[in-house]
Amino acid sequence: MTAQPPPPNKWTSWLSQIYNSGKGPVLGTVDIQEIEDKAREVMKDNSIAYYYTHKSAGTNSTDAANRKAFARWRLVPRVLNDVGLRNVETTILGMKVSSPVFLGPVGKQGLVHADGELATARAAAAVGVPMVLSTASSRSLEDVAEANGPNGQRWYQFYWPRSADLALSILKRAKENGYTALVVTVDTMIVGWRPHDHSIAYNPAGHGFGVQQGMADPVFMKRHGLVARHERPKFPFDQEEIRRRAAAGDEEVKQAMFLASQWLAETGSGAFRTWDDLQFIKDNWDGPILLKGILAVNDAEKAIDMGIDGIIISNHGGRQIDGAIASLDALDMIMRSQKVLEAQKSGKLAVLLDSGIRTGSDVIKALAMGAQGVLIARPFVYGLAIAGQAGVEQIIMQTICDLHITMGLCGFSDVNDLIGKRDQLLVKVDY
Repeated sequence: MTAQPPPPNKWTSWLSQIYNSGKGPVLGTVDIQEIEDKAREVMKDNSIAYYYTHKSAGTNSTDAANRKAFARWRLVPRVLNDVGLRNVETTILGMKVSSPVFLGPVGKQGLVHADGELATARAAAAVGVPMVLSTASSRSLEDVAEANGPNGQRWYQFYWPRSADLALSILKRAKENGYTALVVTVDTMIVGWRPHDHSIAYNPAGHGFGVQQGMADPVFMKRHGLVARHERPKFPFDQEEIRRRAAAGDEEVKQAMFLASQWLAETGSGAFRTWDDLQFIKDNWDGPILLKGILAVNDAEKAIDMGIDGIIISNHGGRQIDGAIASLDALDMIMRSQKVLEAQKSGKLAVLLDSGIRTGSDVIKALAMGAQGVLIARPFVYGLAIAGQAGVEQIIMQTICDLHITMGLCGFSDVNDLIGKRDQLLVKVDY
């Protein structure tokens, strides 16, 4: 009997179109290291902004650990299985998604491209993947929702303001604009030690860039006798020009910097929240709540006790603590907790992984370890820097296409069958 090839789907069709067009991919390559290098070259005249996105805390050791962890865990393929018709669709927190790949929250995307988060939102909608919008975005959540469209799937990442009335205003705006889940980042009560930024006193937010959620918030602006406004900051961002204008007495710039300082006093104040404080969020958000920044088993189990709907295992891409555990290693530890496994199996807890994902094989390793989905971040920012919306679309497509192909080569026909298959699919090596 002659085996029949599987019917085409949008992931494999995308790859076929690249071959058939004779032009190659939009980014000129699908090699993620080459894409990163190309983004650096594209931004060579704005290298400060590039390194702001690229660099991590301290010596960058946690960022490096994320990649080393993926290298240590190796796939063990199974062969001669009928994997002709393959499925990468899944359901997370009741939301049907085209694949387990999400676009993670990345602040200040307008530093790398003039369209910023709007390009990312359009790309996510065009390809059909969910996105998570950062509180530190350079576009308002309303403008991003409009760009993402009525059929876009979007979550909102919440940096918790000090004032209750402002927190309530942001939650209300997010809900009214179609953000269906709230991602509370719990590892950034204060910004980590980032030598690159400290060495050159680089502070976009303090100069009015990446505080656009505040400028668009009616409660915040009313405090200062102003009306909410939906800003689109100038590209490229030039901190020195802003400083010069402020020193020369430019009232518009001085006001923008003052408002930025007041917004940062709310969302980056260094005020540490507690587990008990989460009740405020539960009382005032109608929808799933996830905690992003979980690395310890005890914290994952505490989230279950608190009735939290999901956790995102993440070390913030290495940007918060130098020398921290790799996210994949944290996932391995957390998914050995019987309490977590039971909560996940019963549908009480969704588990996602963030930090270090670069390829489809990485996605498979995370799923096999027990994650139900993953967030990608830096790769799509590189695509954004090079080619805007089209660049983000390619990063999504190549990641999921790689996942689709590699899943079949590992002997699986359904992405859902990968979840929790650590012992069957992974082996840890020391080379």
